[in-house]
Amino acid sequence: MAILCYSMGKIDYNNRRFRTISNSDNGETSSETVFLYQQEGNILTANYTGGKILRGHLIGLVDTQGHIDMRYHQVNTKGELMTGICRSIPEMLQNGKIRLHETWQWTSGNRSEGESVLEEL
Repeated sequence: MAILCYSMGKIDYNNRRFRTISNSDNGETSSETVFLYQQEGNILTANYTGGKILRGHLIGLVDTQGHIDMRYHQVNTKGELMTGICRSIPEMLQNGKIRLHETWQWTSGNRSEGESVLEEL
């Protein structure tokens, strides 16, 4: 599948909400997890919760193509603090919403890798 990057201008993620639509089995986010993104300049932050996530936070940098290089930490319903790294590549949908294609790796626990897809609500 070809991923169309938004190159006509910068993507502004500020105040956009996303939901996980798919995730690897070793991931903790699900369709119940909602992210609220905030962006100031090229610095992106988000709070998220839902499903197996009691509370999560991420911080990242957005490049000129809208790609996000981020770090995240979250507390799951087992009471564990989990951390990881993620790279997101945006796809602009026909309806003007954003779909994020993500590759990630835990930096805690078993350090496994996975892939997820988020879509703007």
